[in-house]
Amino acid sequence: MRIPAHSVCTAIRDDIVSGVFERGSRLTEELLARRYGVSRVPVREALRTLESEGFVVTRRHAGACVAEPTEQEAADLLEVRMLLEPLGAARAAQRRTDAHLKVLRGLVRLGQERARRGEGEDLRSLGGWFHETLAQASGSPGLIALLTQLRHKIAWMYAVEQPARPTDSWAEHGAIVDAVARGDAERARALATQHAERATAAHRLRRADRIPGREPAAPQSGRVRTSQHAVNTASGRH
Repeated sequence: MRIPAHSVCTAIRDDIVSGVFERGSRLTEELLARRYGVSRVPVREALRTLESEGFVVTRRHAGACVAEPTEQEAADLLEVRMLLEPLGAARAAQRRTDAHLKVLRGLVRLGQERARRGEGEDLRSLGGWFHETLAQASGSPGLIALLTQLRHKIAWMYAVEQPARPTDSWAEHGAIVDAVARGDAERARALATQHAERATAAHRLRRADRIPGREPAAPQSGRVRTSQHAVNTASGRH
């Protein structure tokens, strides 16, 4: 069975973001094919995709390597996100489906419950699902793709401190969903802008190239692991 290139791409991207592969390190087709238990063909396709996304660069005499973004490039990502997330919220207010709204409200309820209990790790995952679903609700494939890339890159370059009052953060999520439900695009945009500004202050640039203690895992046979999927909605996945 031929493993799709997009699954290989997801697996390599996940390992770059989590720090398994150091910034600047070589990514040989042979090594990656062994690691994920696939042929070199989907690996080659995946590396081309990751290069277009900015995770990989091709160097003379070295081939494909993990990119080494500058501090300015990292700062630019946060600025771009602060422009695009409010746009996504405004579009969601105009285009969301009932299915999107149901999922968003469910995530807010779960987030508020976990915040009251102080379950930080659950909140991190729920927050990611919330913002991904809000982006999907925009109904704009191009915007969804840009926001998805931004989330991956920001997770790669930054560590995020948990808010001192997570209940306040989830109250902001709830207010955004209320505006989306009413179809109030300008209110949704304003609330998303405020939320993005507060969230940006919690980001700290990662200084280490590798997460301490992490080493590339042994090659896997036959299967490529994939990242956790976003919450499905009636509009389908992007």
